[in-house]
Amino acid sequence: MAGLLAILLCAWGAKAQDDQKLTLREAVTLALQNSRDLRLARVQYSVAQNEVGVDRAAFMPNVYTGSGIAYTYGFPGLPGNGAPAVFQLDYQESVFNPLLKAQQRAAEDRAKNQKLELDQARDNVIVRTATAYLGLAEVRHSLDLMRSEQASAEKILQVTRDRVTANQELPIEETKSELIAARIQQRIVMLEDRNEALTLQIRDLTGLPETRDVEVEDEEPSFASDLQMNAMADMAVKNDRGIQEAENEREARQRLLRGAHLSYWPTVDLLGQYSVLSKINNYNQYYLNFQRNNFNFGVQVTIPLFSAKTKSNVALAKSELDAAELMLGSKRQVVRVEVQQKARNVRELEAGREVARLDLKLAQEQLQLMQAKFDEGHATLRDVEQAQLDQSDKWVAFLDADFARQQGQLTLLQATGELGKVFQQETK
Repeated sequence: MAGLLAILLCAWGAKAQDDQKLTLREAVTLALQNSRDLRLARVQYSVAQNEVGVDRAAFMPNVYTGSGIAYTYGFPGLPGNGAPAVFQLDYQESVFNPLLKAQQRAAEDRAKNQKLELDQARDNVIVRTATAYLGLAEVRHSLDLMRSEQASAEKILQVTRDRVTANQELPIEETKSELIAARIQQRIVMLEDRNEALTLQIRDLTGLPETRDVEVEDEEPSFASDLQMNAMADMAVKNDRGIQEAENEREARQRLLRGAHLSYWPTVDLLGQYSVLSKINNYNQYYLNFQRNNFNFGVQVTIPLFSAKTKSNVALAKSELDAAELMLGSKRQVVRVEVQQKARNVRELEAGREVARLDLKLAQEQLQLMQAKFDEGHATLRDVEQAQLDQSDKWVAFLDADFARQQGQLTLLQATGELGKVFQQETK
């Protein structure tokens, strides 16, 4: 009996979870947890960090060992001026090499760009999820309105047919009513297809199981910003990841130029070697004394007397730095112009939403007046249903305008770098 009760409680809990509505914040949280694009961005950031580690390894102790045997005839030697050894242990570490150090520092600056790409991927996931969620809520609300409008259209069509049969209306009026009903049906079909597509998109983004219905809440999230246009532009220039990447690239080019200039100075390396030699290579025939165990350790200083390559590296690094400076200035100007345009678009969308709201309010008041006239016997059922159709059309237009405004606000928040603050999400 206890086991049956436990099964029933589990089944009830699972059903309650399936019937629970998905909030916008929950959808964004699930999308950030399940995003394949975000996981790929994390891997790419890890790759960039590991590449920096490879460059840094030249300035850390590097020890190699090996064993082998070689036949020699004449003076014992190997390619690379090495001596044949039964066992060999080599140590190498760069102490002062400006060009290698500059390449390491440049790689570190460029690795920061992958972190910025990771942040960009997070914001893209938030925007896609929020847009799909709000779009799904708008579509389902519009579907409810259109189905109500369909019922009104069918009543109007039936009344018109009766009046045509009674010779109180021309047949063309029946055709007009049929056309209205067909257009409503067409919009319902289009909304149903969009509802299905957005539902699949939400499932794909959030990883919701097939057993759970995607039920969204009728939310009115606030994405509005109270910043002035100039403040928005300044914040966008400060937070734009494209500009930050260009700044990191400029810093990397500056490091490479400094490293190229310092390449005129000597490089210093620590070297060490321990080797075990064998008499089979006839060392005793070419050296006065043969010693089986040998150890060498010291500093190797390489002084560049004349290096055409260094001069070319300096010229190349200088030109690449100039290009990075110009690109950074261009990006700042482009971002400032783009965010101002996005702010203007949001203002226009907000004005359009206000017009749609007032248009809807007017349609609702006209419906109330028509209903009062109908109750007094001064209007027909067809007049009331037509007013209901007009109100439904205005509702759909308002929902479209509201959704467009929300999309514009999300885009502006992303451009100014405030998107993460709104959703209180952090990429870990």
